[in-house]
Amino acid sequence: MNLEQINFHLDAYKENDQILDAARFLIRNFDLEHENFAGFDFREELETNGLLLTAEGELGEPQTVKIPRNLFDFNLDLVLNMVAHEMLHVRQKDPNSLVEDKNEREFQAYYEMLFHKTFPQVPVLSAFYIKQFGAKALEYYKRMGEGSELQTKYTEQKKEVEDLIASQS
Repeated sequence: MNLEQINFHLDAYKENDQILDAARFLIRNFDLEHENFAGFDFREELETNGLLLTAEGELGEPQTVKIPRNLFDFNLDLVLNMVAHEMLHVRQKDPNSLVEDKNEREFQAYYEMLFHKTFPQVPVLSAFYIKQFGAKALEYYKRMGEGSELQTKYTEQKKEVEDLIASQS
């Protein structure tokens, strides 16, 4: 299915106020599912121009991804990347592939939004969002601690992020 067909289906779900079904349709069609995923639920919306999704649940336990009801009012490329970010958290919090450090989880998830290594079928973001999410990745890298073992582990990826941001100017 191409993005135009995906949008057609999403519009039908929206018209029938089936937002959770639309989100499930999206993860099926972009191969984002994982056995540690407990399902979608609603969270409070930010203002009309803000978008926040979260993966919630204890580490090592199934995760529920909370989405706002207005999720599909936003650009599909952005929505897909945001959902992929949270679905990566679902995988990170699986007992078989647990990533315990929050800064490491966030760095990996923002890195995924930029490079799509785990979810190659997710579309590339616009330069605006690449810069924005690249800056977030670098912020979480910094929070790992200057010269820490974690920073050393992600030195190459940090350079990739910096180079990508620089290429968007």
